[in-house]
Amino acid sequence: MQEAPVSFKLRADRALADPTLKIAIDRTTGTAERKRAVAMTQFPQFEAARERGKRIKNHVIANLDHYLLEFERNAIASGAKVHWASTAEEASQIVVALCKQANAKRVTRVKSMLGEEIGLPHALDEAGIERVETDLAEHIVQLGGDRPSHIVWPSMHRTREQVSEMFKRAHRVPHQEETIEAMVASARRELRDKFLSADVSISGANFLIADTGATCTVTNEGNAELTTTPPRVHIVTAGIEKLVPSTEHAFLMLRLLVRSATGADVTQYTTFHCGPKQAGDRDGPEEFHIVLVDNGRTRMLADPALKEMLRCLRCGACMNHCVVFRQLGGHVYGGTYPGPMGAVLTPVFDGLEQSRDLAHACTMNGKCQEVCPVAIPIPTLLRGWRDRSWREGLEPAAARFGLGIHTFVASRPRLYRLGTAIAIKVMRLFSRGGLVRGMPGLGAWTKYREFPAPAKRSFMAMYKDSEGKR
Repeated sequence: MQEAPVSFKLRADRALADPTLKIAIDRTTGTAERKRAVAMTQFPQFEAARERGKRIKNHVIANLDHYLLEFERNAIASGAKVHWASTAEEASQIVVALCKQANAKRVTRVKSMLGEEIGLPHALDEAGIERVETDLAEHIVQLGGDRPSHIVWPSMHRTREQVSEMFKRAHRVPHQEETIEAMVASARRELRDKFLSADVSISGANFLIADTGATCTVTNEGNAELTTTPPRVHIVTAGIEKLVPSTEHAFLMLRLLVRSATGADVTQYTTFHCGPKQAGDRDGPEEFHIVLVDNGRTRMLADPALKEMLRCLRCGACMNHCVVFRQLGGHVYGGTYPGPMGAVLTPVFDGLEQSRDLAHACTMNGKCQEVCPVAIPIPTLLRGWRDRSWREGLEPAAARFGLGIHTFVASRPRLYRLGTAIAIKVMRLFSRGGLVRGMPGLGAWTKYREFPAPAKRSFMAMYKDSEGKR
């Protein structure tokens, strides 16, 4: 019997009750925020580069059919085989079929959120093909039997202490010292022979280069190169929106992506894959396949309210700076993509009825748009989902009733001021030490956080006095 899905509110309640999770999130997002801030001070051309990056992506989106055909033509000319998938299920089926065709027993995979989006890990497991996640964070996720919680740091929900215990249980030669270096060395020993014995490699792509047919990946561990080079077959899975017109454009986008994602000028490894091994090449795959995935992207292209989200570079900056994400972590969002970007994308993939709570979880402070390297107006897109949810009658009856009462009161200034004055007096009755405690109806607010006691008088009353004094 299939379990009922857990609601967003229950997932959020569980996350807020987990103090270890909060420590893990603060360590990662705090570091990311500080490093990005430093990177921006050292990159005064950021705003100009961001505007150019936005124009590049808008141009590609407006001419997507042209660039897709150009990419396919040049990829085939390089010796690659290009496959098209309309849905997540079709994409997974293509990849699994290619693995079976290669008689693959072991597959190495370098981190790709698109693979998570299309359900590829589950599909490979179901097919009885050994799947080895080679990214250090994805290796941790695989050992923990859970899902990525961030698109750049998938295991950011785990503390280093938890990772240490996992490695000691799972690794053949576990670390002896409680240092990050020792744990990394333990993972390297565990994974090295698997890199060299895999039959098929599967990677994602940060960019697809239209005028060469090449794919581009960026990593800091070198696992992408070790994953994609030794096996006989290399399969790339990529969303159709990953296109850029040329290598020159890719490097401009890389300047934005890397600084926004990790605060570095450039990643340790930036690799362009263009077709299988050619005569004279010392290494490389004998077969090179590219699976281009739609899975709702053309629907977004046709929707003016969502089209701008196709600019997304998957840098993760929006979630690193999101006050909600930094309290709850990524698993609370329920879909493949967490944080502000996930709140926009999940209704596309899973349907608005299943994910309407995500748009309502946003505070609309606009920080995500402020740090986005291609200036995606995420708050505007989330307001669009809220509006659509209201128009389609998906809001609970209690919420519609409550908003009706609020509209009635707020549209009558005298009644609103009276209600505000009464609310202030009642809340101050429950205040202790400057905080509201134990007030009926505020349990959801005060269970895991503090609620400041209100001032003695309303803002409007104090504003009126100040105007009178002037």
